Amino acid sequence: MSQNIRIVLADDETLFGEAITTLLDLEPGITVAATAADGKEAVRIVSCECPDVAILDLEMPHLDGIEAATVIRAQAPRTRIVLLTRHARPAVLRRALKAGVAGFVTKTTSVIELPHILRTIHAGGRYIDSDVADSALMESNCPLTEREIEVLREALDGATIRTISERTHLAQGTVRNYTSSAMSKLGADTRVAAARIAWREGWI
Repeated sequence: MSQNIRIVLADDETLFGEAITTLLDLEPGITVAATAADGKEAVRIVSCECPDVAILDLEMPHLDGIEAATVIRAQAPRTRIVLLTRHARPAVLRRALKAGVAGFVTKTTSVIELPHILRTIHAGGRYIDSDVADSALMESNCPLTEREIEVLREALDGATIRTISERTHLAQGTVRNYTSSAMSKLGADTRVAAARIAWREGWI
């Protein structure tokens, strides 16, 4: 008999999470051991349950899926991580891979494919959505540094320098320097305009 795969699923969309749980519970050899509604809860439950695979939604309260994945990888390195996202952008993929994610799955993926993906990842393999992988290969060269990308990501919603400083744990003067440099490189008049250019290009 094949080994049972224990899953922890974290998604703040109740309907979606319940649908995935119901689907996976019908699969032989796959058990959803627990669910979480936010990133912090996901970290706590994974620490307690020690599942084989953690499925994390990208956009969750308190900690997003990538932030939660980083903590989980440090605390429970044997747990394989699958990231679920609606925002299948090359920049998100790069962040996810850097965090040690083994699977990158969009929410447009057929539910029929998900059990196969989980078995592949549990067996030590990887899965990256093919469309996202193709986009990452074809994207134009990014002129921005990692720090410039970081501050522009936080500037996308119109955040102030002070807010960006708090989110990134950088000094306000440092944030100004990075945003000014990014604006110059992208020919943008404001940090929000620079962030929007970077978003369109798939860099953040």
